[in-house]
Amino acid sequence: MRVLVVEDDDAIAAGLVKGLQRKGFDPVRADSAAQALNSLPADFILLDLGLPDRDGIELFNNLRAVTSAPIIMVTARGAEEDRIAGLDLGADDYVVKPFGLGELIARMNAVMRRIGSKDQLAAPVQRIDGIELDRRTRSVRIDGLEIQCTPKEYSILEFLARDPGAVITRQELLDGVWGPHWFGSTKMMDVHVASLRKKLGSNDVIETLRGVGFRIAEGQ
Repeated sequence: MRVLVVEDDDAIAAGLVKGLQRKGFDPVRADSAAQALNSLPADFILLDLGLPDRDGIELFNNLRAVTSAPIIMVTARGAEEDRIAGLDLGADDYVVKPFGLGELIARMNAVMRRIGSKDQLAAPVQRIDGIELDRRTRSVRIDGLEIQCTPKEYSILEFLARDPGAVITRQELLDGVWGPHWFGSTKMMDVHVASLRKKLGSNDVIETLRGVGFRIAEGQ
């Protein structure tokens, strides 16, 4: 697996690259936002938020616009509001420095188990009840017109669309979109789902099963 390590601290980057190599990964280091964007494609991205040439959050959005590779934010910003902001933005996980290599790799493996195998089997373009979901560009279209979804709204729709007709529990959706380390209010999920339904123009595409979870219509 080609892992893009975006880290401007030479000492941290050297240790991380060497550790990943020992574990069988193929790490590529970038010490700036510009170099990170020029180092794609990658199968996985470890993103430091404190970069010299661009804010890490801005770079996250830049990366998300051009790649669907899983992204773990690796940063010294450990405040709860920073973790919430990172996960809500669409990061697959959030690791606070200092951290152990074993913990980081365990989290990488958890992310890949959660999204890897299903993403590989899923069609790049999927049509569900008049909605077109394009995984290559992380875009949603209805009748050819793109719907402006937030990263979190797209992730919710994409996660539900992996198994049309199946009931996805609230906890499964939280783990799949926010990550297993999310401890915030589940009300936020309901807000995002409601906003997504409004943008899709129908409350019938995503069905709520009270007290259980959600289900999306069968695809065509």
